Amino acid sequence: MEYRVLGKTGQRVSAVSLGTEYLIDRPREQVIAVVRKAIARGVNYFDLFFAQPGFRDIMGEAFEGHRDEVLLVAHLGASYDEGNGQYEKTRDPEQCERMFLDFLERYHTDHVDVLMLHNSDGQEDYDALMAPGGLLEMAQRFVREGKARFIGFSGHTVATAKQAVESGHIDLLMFPLNLAGHAVEGRRELLHACVAHEVALVVMKPYAGGKLLQGQGAVEIENYQLGGESAEVNNPDAITPARCLSYVLAQVGVSTIVPGCQNLDELNAALAVFDATAEARDFSQVLTAFEHFEPGQCTYCNHCLPCPVSIDIGHANRLGDLAASGGVTDALVKEYEALDVNAADCIQCGTCEERCPFGVSVIERMEATADLFA
Repeated sequence: MEYRVLGKTGQRVSAVSLGTEYLIDRPREQVIAVVRKAIARGVNYFDLFFAQPGFRDIMGEAFEGHRDEVLLVAHLGASYDEGNGQYEKTRDPEQCERMFLDFLERYHTDHVDVLMLHNSDGQEDYDALMAPGGLLEMAQRFVREGKARFIGFSGHTVATAKQAVESGHIDLLMFPLNLAGHAVEGRRELLHACVAHEVALVVMKPYAGGKLLQGQGAVEIENYQLGGESAEVNNPDAITPARCLSYVLAQVGVSTIVPGCQNLDELNAALAVFDATAEARDFSQVLTAFEHFEPGQCTYCNHCLPCPVSIDIGHANRLGDLAASGGVTDALVKEYEALDVNAADCIQCGTCEERCPFGVSVIERMEATADLFA
């Protein structure tokens, strides 16, 4: 394992760490196996934004006996809808504090190492977070009380992320970075601002929500760093986890990457970057495919939730994309039919599109997916 300094915190973190989004709703034994294998391989930074009680209980069990070996990252502003159990973003102070204290209890700890100001992209939301009485002030209180050590900021747009970095109030920035976004306007300046202010850059979405790993050939990639541009490219070579992660690790200011891994195979594929040959890590041949962008692709992040009829929008869109690009296979039909609520149940209320940080036309996507699987 390679270790890097986590910005001004001075902490040493594994260069490849673990995002846990894709472990939600997985079997208990699978979740525990992935977490403990990661720890055994030297991973020591874990991003943990889901607030569902059952998931937190399983994760708390996975970290038992290992708390002193890892940095735990909670998100202030991430919650769940008690009615349908789906993720939701909140700015309600009482709910945020309740969810944070619940995190400490279920993870069997008296503090978190990093407390993220969760998922802020628009200027209005940013101003509210950072204003007196906002979540920044709450996070600072938790630091004074010893319940958190460092403060981070997570978002998907260059403008708000750069403001956070330059504010002097945060220690870490969690931001999407991948091959598809190499040409994003302002990205270079953002990365250099992180270095100048000693703000650790924690990279999410290194595979662009999995789209970079869909195989050789025509692939639609979204430049979601700017919130809604995309491009259809014809990859000159198969894009692998090693190439994706090598690209990110080569960028200025990167402290660690948090790829989402839902099983041991995906975890092993991510960690294999350290043993890969120079040829296997070389991303130069594929980088030129990501120079131009146009609006509109889902990255399956589920920031659009909660859905009033409980559709797992990211999962449905993922299945729709796979079916559209590779055909409606028996395996895809089986997985689609296993959904409790599917794309055909969309009531076209539009609330998902209002929440989406990437400008995705969710209603149209639901209609297209429903037609594919009809």
